[in-house]
Amino acid sequence: MIPDWMKSVSLAHEKFAPPPPARKDFVKKTIDGIIAFFQEAMTTEEISSRRGLLQSLDPRIKLISMLSLIFAISMTKNLEIIALFYLMTLIFAYLSSISIVFFVKRVWLFIPIFTGVIAIPMTLNIFLPGDVLIPLVDLGQRAHIGPFAMPESIYITSQGTRAAVLFTIRVAACVSAVVLLFLTTPQRALFKSLRSIGVPKVYVLTLEMANRYIFLFMEMVRDLYIAKRSRTIKSRGTLAEQRWVGGRIGYMLIKALDMSEKVHMAMISRGFSGDVKLSYEFAMRGRDYIALGVSMVICILLLTQGIVNA
Repeated sequence: MIPDWMKSVSLAHEKFAPPPPARKDFVKKTIDGIIAFFQEAMTTEEISSRRGLLQSLDPRIKLISMLSLIFAISMTKNLEIIALFYLMTLIFAYLSSISIVFFVKRVWLFIPIFTGVIAIPMTLNIFLPGDVLIPLVDLGQRAHIGPFAMPESIYITSQGTRAAVLFTIRVAACVSAVVLLFLTTPQRALFKSLRSIGVPKVYVLTLEMANRYIFLFMEMVRDLYIAKRSRTIKSRGTLAEQRWVGGRIGYMLIKALDMSEKVHMAMISRGFSGDVKLSYEFAMRGRDYIALGVSMVICILLLTQGIVNA
């Protein structure tokens, strides 16, 4: 016999609370960052192989020219000249088949973080006295913070603001030049260029090996996490995840030390003498001499006409 409650049908719609959104654990975020790093590195290599203005120049000429211009710009106190140089880097990025949006994001991603620590205090009269631009706080007479005497009022100065803007634009211009150099030059050619201008081979070798094997170890970390996720049925707590990460850090350290010894012994057994041998060959052309001459003329003009206080 069927009970009465089973015969009745309710037409009312039941309301159920939606399940809480799944949290993205910190290990997954780290792995996503590693994958994004791989994609960005591949993008950089792809840009250096495009047909563009800076890609067509000899890597040694680009390196010498960029270093010379960075030295000149880092010494100048003329805001207009620095802004003009930054505008030139944007033009060269466009002529080198680099997206302006990608280039600007690459340059300005970390500049506010690192320059803000220095530039923001420069705007205050506590560190750099000057004319009042924006009043902030009135402390009154005989104000102290511990043993340090404070001014009667704290305000943003016009001189400090100009110095902060000058510092920020200078950093942006120099970083833009460095980013242009790295984006338009293959890594193997850049390492060989460093060796050709007299950088000790031990530093070049260290940079090359670090650049090569950091990708290998990142791929190993990603494989470790994927293997763990494929064998996990129920998610564990944060403490257990942190314990797993700590164990993997120790494992990767031991793996790195063991691999470094094996790689070095393999290199020695194959005749490695300490010198870096790269298959990339340099070839100077007319445009390279023109680019070097133009960059040197600009640096000399800056130094001799008083724009740069050397």
